[in-house]
Amino acid sequence: MSVSDLYRDYFLPWFGQGGESGDVVLVSRIRLARNFQRLPFPERADMKQLATVQSLAASVFSEIEAACGQPCDVVGIDGLSEMEREVLVEKQLVSQNFIRNSAYRSAYISADRQVSIMVNEEDHLRIQCMAAGLDLRTPLELAMKLDDAVENQLDIAFDEKMGYLTSCPTNLGTGLQATVLLHLPGLVYTRNMNNVINIAQQLGISVCGLYGEGSEAAGNIFAVSNQLTLGFNEADLAANLTGTVTELIAHERRARKALLLYSKTRLEDAIWRAYGILKYARSLGESEVLELISKVRLGIDLDLIHETTAERFSEVLLASRPNYIRNLAGSDNLSPPEIDHRRADVVRRVLAGEGMRQE
Repeated sequence: MSVSDLYRDYFLPWFGQGGESGDVVLVSRIRLARNFQRLPFPERADMKQLATVQSLAASVFSEIEAACGQPCDVVGIDGLSEMEREVLVEKQLVSQNFIRNSAYRSAYISADRQVSIMVNEEDHLRIQCMAAGLDLRTPLELAMKLDDAVENQLDIAFDEKMGYLTSCPTNLGTGLQATVLLHLPGLVYTRNMNNVINIAQQLGISVCGLYGEGSEAAGNIFAVSNQLTLGFNEADLAANLTGTVTELIAHERRARKALLLYSKTRLEDAIWRAYGILKYARSLGESEVLELISKVRLGIDLDLIHETTAERFSEVLLASRPNYIRNLAGSDNLSPPEIDHRRADVVRRVLAGEGMRQE
């Protein structure tokens, strides 16, 4: 893929593209927070110190590429338009916090988009690795390999008692955050989601929306993450979260079976109505698309509809986002009605399997 594909494509190989328990789990992600010794965290650093961090990261870029096993794009945030920055956020390749201040911020993004390393986010380095389905082991192994490549060359801030030193106290210890993104319409429709969230929080697990803490769980998509890292090792954290997610998957599948058993006709009607609107509508709101495509994906997973594929679900999620649409149109001055009209056109074309780069 070229650098321009970062902002034009709506396909990510790790997002909703199969994998273990792919009917419920959309993606597994590992993030490692690392900081260099004797330099303040980015939010307290001056421009000279931020430049030093960026220079240190650049000095090990060849080692990072070698650990990735593939080429990486170097994306300077200050060289992007506001729309391009937001598209990277919508694709979860960088964070919203990362693009707020562009000076001396850069991202190393692998050719297959499964690795993204943010330089000067809340920490000097945020190493992010993704995998399809329920699979925290593969991205953890890759993240640790990338971490070793950096630590073999540079001094990382580490304390014998506290572990890796990070800007956020909850990341102290391993500096690891493991996240699994789940599609849970069964639990939502059977009104069991609040109980699940309460139980998860008691177990030290965070449950939030698609775009992190404070975001809405649009499209019945929830991000499930560990809350603490101090006192645990990386493998244990990944294993504990995998165990919790496995339980959530079992609850979701039971809820789906209950819907089929007690409300099949109503469920089928809702699924087919949703598909019909997505296929033929000429204007679609953002929240509306997420609600509708969630129902269609549920129908696909329950073998109730065969007119489209599970992969189209993740493609629609990305292609219907507002900044993707603005960037595709080459204009940040689209009115809300214009965005809704273009969104409906994009969704129809994605469902039909048509490409988007000719616009």
